[in-house]
This record gives sequence, structure tokens and C-alpha cells, in this order.
Amino acid sequence: MTSKILNIGLVFFLLILFIKCDTNEPPINSTLFLTLEDVSCTEAWITIRTTNLQLPITITIKQNNQTRNTINLAKTDTLLYIDSLLPNQTYRYQASSIPHKLTSNTLSVTTMDTTSHIFTFETFTFGGTAGSSVLYDVAIINEQNVWAVGEIYVADTSQNGYTMYNAVHWDGSEWTLAMIKTNACGGVDYPAIKTVFSFSDDDILFAHTDGSITKYDGEEFINDCSLITQLNGSANKIWGVSKNDYYVVSDGGFIAHYNGTNWRRIESGTTTDINDVWGIVDEDGIEKIYCAVSFVFQIGDQKILTIRNNKVDSLSWNTGRRVHSLWTNSNKFLYVSGGGIFENKRGYWNEITEVPLYYSRNVRGSDLNNLFVCGDFGFFVHFNGSVWKTFSELYIQGIYYAVAVKNNAVISVGFEGSKAIIVKGIRN
Repeated sequence: MTSKILNIGLVFFLLILFIKCDTNEPPINSTLFLTLEDVSCTEAWITIRTTNLQLPITITIKQNNQTRNTINLAKTDTLLYIDSLLPNQTYRYQASSIPHKLTSNTLSVTTMDTTSHIFTFETFTFGGTAGSSVLYDVAIINEQNVWAVGEIYVADTSQNGYTMYNAVHWDGSEWTLAMIKTNACGGVDYPAIKTVFSFSDDDILFAHTDGSITKYDGEEFINDCSLITQLNGSANKIWGVSKNDYYVVSDGGFIAHYNGTNWRRIESGTTTDINDVWGIVDEDGIEKIYCAVSFVFQIGDQKILTIRNNKVDSLSWNTGRRVHSLWTNSNKFLYVSGGGIFENKRGYWNEITEVPLYYSRNVRGSDLNNLFVCGDFGFFVHFNGSVWKTFSELYIQGIYYAVAVKNNAVISVGFEGSKAIIVKGIRN
């Protein structure tokens, strides 16, 4: 009798133990949580976070109550990339682990709307009678305040037979030629200007070909010669978050950072030209800088450098193409131009094949639904968030070196023949 009682007790104990060990029951306080990281017209980046769950586990993702995909979750934080969405639509997402009887929050995601391809373009030319004029860069502060920079030669009766202007300014109604003076750091009062970068209407930087930087405060131009001792020639591009925190890049692998007081050179690990620099401030408040490295005509490095916490690294770039320019406003994607246009949204490079293959000199955007690329022979294209459009009517026997975007305005600059050229577009 006692033996039977013990056996019954043992069976009862094992039954309870089995129930408690049932792996279908989630651990106490376990959660699944969805967070929207970024969104475009046709894509969404969603983070799946777990707590108190033994990994890996199988997760089902539903989109508008329909199963979108099933993934094997191996990390507590996993970034999910979703594509093939429609512009200007709202989608609902929910994650669940069926065996654990665990369901996440419902995440509402509204995709961006596309922008219009319809622009009214105007073309302006300068110089051409006393030498080869060219504009290298442009900055749009607003539609009534634009600076383009380069070297514009205008014939006159002066000793040289011409006057060289190094900038042209748009005030909302007309372009005015300008001469921005230096401290003759390199022996010339008005050297050509290679690049311009604006933080606001009273905080603009101009990089002269003698290596000096001129700062415009809205009233006067203040020239800084301190970079010349390090830089041989002009900065090719400038990017920064303020006049006390910006980067310059140049030929020969040159990178330098200005902290408001001093310049600090950053060893790039290359002697190939650095054509462009762009950056973001990521979700941790840390700057992430990208640099485009390649020669235009010579053989050399072809790479994308990254700078974060003063550490230089590089992205995988296995396309075999030259890298001339890059742009992003998010940690989730990167656009690159040069020997073609490429995008990286899922950790690998995808070439944009919807546009002609011309050498592209500059890529800039205001957001993922308003991106422009310009280059050789008047190559000029726009991405509206869903579709690429080529503006073949803007083709020239020359080069567009740079493009700037602000709201509904886009301006590209370069040269055609012996004249400097500006193309200004306003979205209708």
C-alpha cells in the first residue's frame, strides 16, 4: 500500500515537473518589441528586440495581419529590412513566436510619398571671353540665397585684360559676380575657390585653391591661413555640423578636422585623392564620416573610408568602380556615385541601372525621396523615392561638377566649353 502511494506521488511530481518545463511557455517577463528605425517610399527598417527569451527562436512577422516572412532570431536586437512597399501607405506590423505564445506590440508604419519629377529649369553662363571659366561647387542657403564658386574670367580694360571672379551669388532675382579676398596666404589676393559649405545664412565656409579657408558671417569675410601649412592645394570638399566642428578632404589622401581652435590631420592610410566627404550624427550622437577615395583618370585606391570616434576604417567596396561622391542622411543606407551610381541598404552594393552610365561627379539629396546625381556630358538624374528620371534636355558638352538641393530647389554647376554654367531648377 505504501509502495503504491509512493509511486502515485512520484508520477504526480514528474507530471508537475513536466508542466513547468514545457518550452512552449515563455519565461516570466519575456517580451517581443518592434521599433521603427527608418522609412522610405518603398522600404522600412524595423528593429525586433527581445527580453528574457532563450535564443535562437523562430519569429513570424505579419504585415496588415498577413504573414510577411518568418525569420530565425539569433540576437536580442535584430534589424529587419522590408522592401516592395507602396509610397504614402500605412502598414501595421506585429511579430510573434507561436511556440512561446508570445506577441509583440503592433507597429504602425507610414511610408514617405514620392516627390515630383517636374521642374522648370533655367540655365545661366558666365565668362568665356577671356579664358576658361568654371564653377566647382554650389551651396543653397535658401531659394533667395545661393553661392556658387570657381573661377570666372571676364574681359575688361585692366592690366591683365580680364578680371577673375571666384564666386557668384543669387539673391532671389539675379546672379552677381563676386570677389572673395584672402590674406594673400599663398601670395594671391583672390585665388579661385574650389568648394563651399553652409551651416546657415551667416555661417558659410569657402575653400580657396591656395589652401586657405574663408568664413562668412553674413557681413564680412574672415580668412584663415592656418591650414596651408598642412594642405598642399585646395580642399576638395567640406562637411561638418558647425563652424567649430568640420572636416576637409583633398588630394593625396588628405583629411583634417577643425575643432573651433585647431586643425588636426587624420591619417587616411592612402595617397589617392579624396574627392568628397559627407557625414551624419548617428542615434548615439556620434559623428560618422564617409570619404570617397579614387583617382579620376589614374590607377589608385578605390575605397570608401569611414571615421567614427577618430578611428579610420573602410567599407567593403567590391564593385571595381571609381568612387567620386557619396551621400546619406541615415545610418541605414548610403548612395555612391562615380563609375556608376550605387546604393547600399542591406549590407551589399546594388547598382542603379535605370540611368545611363556616365561618370557621375556629385550626389546630394534632401531626403530619400529627393536625390540628385550630376556628372560628365551634362548627366543629371533625379530619384523621387521610387523611380529614377534622366533629364536628357540638360545634356551639355561639358561637366556638371556639383549639385545642391534645398526643398523644391536644385542647382547644378560646372562648365560648357569655355563658359561657367549654372542650371537652376524649381519643382512645379
